[in-house]
Amino acid sequence: MMDELLSAFSELNALPAISIVILSGQGSSFSAGVDVAAHTPPKVAEMLQKFHAVIRAIVSCRKIVVAVVGGNCLGGAAELAMVCDLVITTESATWGFPEIKLGCFPPVAAVALSRLVGQKRATDLILTGRPITGLEAAAIGLASVAVPDDQLSSTVQQRLSMLSGLSSAALGLAKKASSPWEGLQFEEMLERSERIYLDELMRTHDAQEGIRAFLEKCPPIWSGQ
Repeated sequence: MMDELLSAFSELNALPAISIVILSGQGSSFSAGVDVAAHTPPKVAEMLQKFHAVIRAIVSCRKIVVAVVGGNCLGGAAELAMVCDLVITTESATWGFPEIKLGCFPPVAAVALSRLVGQKRATDLILTGRPITGLEAAAIGLASVAVPDDQLSSTVQQRLSMLSGLSSAALGLAKKASSPWEGLQFEEMLERSERIYLDELMRTHDAQEGIRAFLEKCPPIWSGQ
């Protein structure tokens, strides 16, 4: 799916008639995040490379990218949604970065979350892994707006109506000028986060223990190493 998303963004970028891209989940949830099994040592480097390629594609996309969030929006899914330009969430949606409970951390959120919600809130969400509602996500700036579940579709259509009548060229340049992800600093910090994740975190006992325990459905035994 990551490969397909990357290919889709590449194709959409080349279509001048397209000015808005919508990302939404199929069914009742946006996404529960990356498969935990993909965090195991044989797979984690390739997973991170592919997932961060999608993040970079969204950040650099010349189109307006809108995330439509209902149900679960956890881990990598929350990271993906947070770098979109507009995020419309239901009030009852469940947001969170639960990676710490697996002995891991969310690399994109570690770099980017504080730019949206402030350093203390970002640290709280990353270090505790606690879930929040869509209502709180909008209140702290993680989402653009939170609406009752039965108003999600109409709110999305309202925003699309507003955007579709505007110049796609102007929208793209306004996005570029206002984006918090533009410039080398974000890229350098994401590369640093990747190195810490792969070269340090994934060599710890606890990271491997947390993933093993989750897959085997048993409590982890932390060693602090």
